[in-house]
Amino acid sequence: MSKPIFYTFPLSVWSAAPELALIELDLVDKVDKQVVDLLKGDNFKPDFIKLNPNATLPTLAADGKSYKNTIEVVDYLASISSVKAAPRTAITDEVHEDAYDPNLAFVIARDDAELAARASGFARVFTETRLGGLKTYAATPEAAEFKSFYDAKIAGVSGLLAIYTGDAPAEAKAKFLKDGQALYANIAKFYSTAIPNAITTGPFVAGAAPGVDDFHVTAWLTHFGAIFGGSKIPDLFPALEKGFGGPIPPKVKAYLEAWIPRPSFQKVYEQLH
Repeated sequence: MSKPIFYTFPLSVWSAAPELALIELDLVDKVDKQVVDLLKGDNFKPDFIKLNPNATLPTLAADGKSYKNTIEVVDYLASISSVKAAPRTAITDEVHEDAYDPNLAFVIARDDAELAARASGFARVFTETRLGGLKTYAATPEAAEFKSFYDAKIAGVSGLLAIYTGDAPAEAKAKFLKDGQALYANIAKFYSTAIPNAITTGPFVAGAAPGVDDFHVTAWLTHFGAIFGGSKIPDLFPALEKGFGGPIPPKVKAYLEAWIPRPSFQKVYEQLH
């Protein structure tokens, strides 16, 4: 019987959740990994869109079925593990809501200074290479059946790039910054209120040991360390303090302090992302 195939990328915020789960649930040798290079837009290959019409990571294929989002992938891994992890609760659904989208937080901006930083940094490089991959794969014969998908994606990514290059209409830029302010206001509230409230007995959401919720929450939290300028684990706390403008909520700090020494965290976050 063939192993499940786990499609991942080392810098993907949400791929980190099943990456943590694989180690914590003793499943590293139970799946085959296949890296899909998001920087090259390889998730837009027609063959991958057939597997996952969302063209997103993580994705997992097992027993003729594909698991197309983070929740589905982690739930599947938990279901096949001999290590029993506490099942997910409402906080997992909440952390994946669009109102707190960590991927959007990476590319959006709240003001002109932040926009200039995005436009001269990795966010722009990622946007340009992603657009290049989209256009390359959209031009292949195999892409014809997904024309509407490619057209919509190319329009969206082109619009973002136009904001970075200064070629977008003034009203588009204004909406972009307004949306960025709203997103980060939601994120700050979630970080300071919802996550601490989800941690009851601690140190983890699930209690003494990580549960399914913890794989998702940790991936979300750690991503903001990267967004706010951190690159290595020792940068995480200073980056969160700087980015959120104050001390880390005590429960969140204790939560991350419990995660950081674990081999899974050390492995997955050799580079913050």
